[in-house]
Amino acid sequence: MDMSAGERKGLSLFALIMIGIGSIFGSGWLFGAGSAAQVAGPAAVVAWVIGVIFIGMIAMSYAEVGSAYPIPGGMARYGHLSHGPVLGFLTGWAVWIATASLIPIESIAATQYMTSWSFDWAQGLVDPATHQLTLSGTAVALVLTLALWLTCFWSVQLLARANTVLTLVKFAIPVLAVLALIGSGFHPSNFTAHGGFAPYGWPAVLTAVTTCGVVFAFNGFQAVVNLGGAAKNPGRAIPLALVGALSLGLVIYLALQIAYLGSVPPELLARSGGWQGVNLNSPFADLAGLLMLHWVVTMLQFGAFISPAGSNIANVASAAYMVTNLAETGFFPRKLAAVHPRYGTARPAMWLNLAFSVVLLITVGRSWQALAGVVSAAMVISYLIGPIAVGVLRRTRPDLPRPFRLPAAGVLCPVTFAFAACALYWSKWPETGKITVLTLVAAPVAALVLRRRARKESGGQQAGLLRQFAPAWWMIAFLVWTATVSALGGKEFGGRDVLPGELGTVLIAVTAPLFYFWAVRSGVRAHAQGLTGDPSPAEAAPAPAASDDDARPMAAV
Repeated sequence: MDMSAGERKGLSLFALIMIGIGSIFGSGWLFGAGSAAQVAGPAAVVAWVIGVIFIGMIAMSYAEVGSAYPIPGGMARYGHLSHGPVLGFLTGWAVWIATASLIPIESIAATQYMTSWSFDWAQGLVDPATHQLTLSGTAVALVLTLALWLTCFWSVQLLARANTVLTLVKFAIPVLAVLALIGSGFHPSNFTAHGGFAPYGWPAVLTAVTTCGVVFAFNGFQAVVNLGGAAKNPGRAIPLALVGALSLGLVIYLALQIAYLGSVPPELLARSGGWQGVNLNSPFADLAGLLMLHWVVTMLQFGAFISPAGSNIANVASAAYMVTNLAETGFFPRKLAAVHPRYGTARPAMWLNLAFSVVLLITVGRSWQALAGVVSAAMVISYLIGPIAVGVLRRTRPDLPRPFRLPAAGVLCPVTFAFAACALYWSKWPETGKITVLTLVAAPVAALVLRRRARKESGGQQAGLLRQFAPAWWMIAFLVWTATVSALGGKEFGGRDVLPGELGTVLIAVTAPLFYFWAVRSGVRAHAQGLTGDPSPAEAAPAPAASDDDARPMAAV
């Protein structure tokens, strides 16, 4: 089905904001506050502020590119538009992995919260010693994954209607939980006892940003970018929806973090030897149970299903768009882009995502905390192309209509890229190494696909393959460099302490702008050589006031 502008632009600004909020309030609020407090103590509050600043900078760069090219699942496509097929596949692969991984993690969250139930079978879902899913817990998570996936199997319109209802319901749950926890007894001394406000140092705060669900929680902004192309006026709707969803998300997450820190009984904190010893399977539900707030426990148990279900509506749709975009560029089988003629959903792509989710859940998805760190690192890699695409397209397509323009882009884009590079380093070794290998697996796959394509089209000259790889070398070098620094970095970031303390962060921050300008220069050259397949000015996005029948470049999904 050709999803042209006139056929598929139907999401209102309110619906798009609801999609963003629905994705932001997934399982992150159920576990983020507890995990961040365990790693950073009361200074976890600062981690949420740093996280939303970082995500806000990333989101605004994508807002410019996304409003100019409102392609559903566009985050898997922007690398191709800025640098050509090889980098497009590398970044699209990373975006797909990060997005598809969100599907099973929401089911894991719901399963872990079942341990707060009074049933005997529920107590056996998580191993109390390792805090990981047992065999029965993994089976329950698999069933939930399938059930949540089926929510989006029939209709795109059902997605928007169901998400709005679920978002309004689940938004009230964390608000009521905050009020109940604070009202039951707030302990200001918790913010200074057991080592002070930052008992484990400021490096722990930085680590909490990427490994404890902060980036994971705010990653919901991707749903706005990926689905914003279906809005009635993408140029206006995308930036406004991003600002609204992230602002409201920060307020609620800060309230949740403060309520959690202040509500932990001081005797539990003392008995645990400080914040690192407070390890709850279902943080808010277990805490409410300790405080005898049984109605809050019941509400949170209900919310543990509503929140993941609401988020997975956008996750399943976004992941399907990622697959169809990669299929359209030729790196995934074309059949995966097929759309059901009646229901308008990309069912082959959804089946692929379901299979990936099941494999991920069975192999490494043994707990929300363990999977969140790896997924967050993958998310950070997927963010890298946003500011770079802005820098490239500002130079190569200066006349391209941009309904939203990032202010001071010449300064903010390299700073945003450096921030993302540091966030990847803060993800800690060996997670940085794992996700680097997982991302670079796409390079030989790209080589095989392009060589096969060249043989069919032009005899397969090796020089053509090398020329197409040229715009992507900066990405390969950057990932290898960052992983190497991470392995040698301070022990607080999981490294071997060859670069102790903050030396690793400083080294990444100083070298990141060099990679940024290398990347922009590579993109400019790729455009000059005609590698990007960028639409002509006549096909580019029109001004914001254009009708629904405008000629913005759209993906067939």
